[in-house]
Amino acid sequence: MEHKMISIADQVFDQLELDILSGVYERDEILTESKLSEQLGVSRTPIREAVRRLSQERLLELTSKGIRVVGITRQDIADICDIRLRLEGLAACWAAERADEAGIRKLREIVELQEFYTVKSDADSIKNQDSRFHQTIYALCGSNAMRDTLEPLHRKLLKYRRVSVSAHSRAELSLQEHRAICEAIAAHNGPEAERLTVEHVANARESLLSLDRVVGL
Repeated sequence: MEHKMISIADQVFDQLELDILSGVYERDEILTESKLSEQLGVSRTPIREAVRRLSQERLLELTSKGIRVVGITRQDIADICDIRLRLEGLAACWAAERADEAGIRKLREIVELQEFYTVKSDADSIKNQDSRFHQTIYALCGSNAMRDTLEPLHRKLLKYRRVSVSAHSRAELSLQEHRAICEAIAAHNGPEAERLTVEHVANARESLLSLDRVVGL
């Protein structure tokens, strides 16, 4: 019974986090335990636990009016991108040094799928392949510490990455950048993989921070 409750709490946490990061709940929206309990079809106990954890992640805030959605601010985006600029290049360098043929093959398959969805201008699918591309590099770098640091940061930009790649020019450029990074990793060229990845994250940062009028940052 205890294990089942933990499992439900984790599922509620994952769903609420996704809903906040994807924009289902807007920044400054006020939620209540009863409303969330009704929407998700669970008791208030797992809701309360999920809200506590999301408050620790600064995605929600408990106020006298209810549970306020904090979400992601413009400053958060800038900070996350700056952290990624420092770390993600190193992850790509390590991936180039440590990737095996199976990992390289998977990375190339992701790039091919990204190209397919870019031609179709399918923003949701492009965003999903973008997530898979970066998650695969985090896995190939061989460092659990690096992976545990970068995956949550990349996930927090979910809504804004989707809006960004809705612009075909950015989607095309991101595809080209991913393809170049993939080939550097396949060639086991760590310095080149790092350089290309830093350039890619810098371009993504510029694109994301230009969205203020689009998504109300």
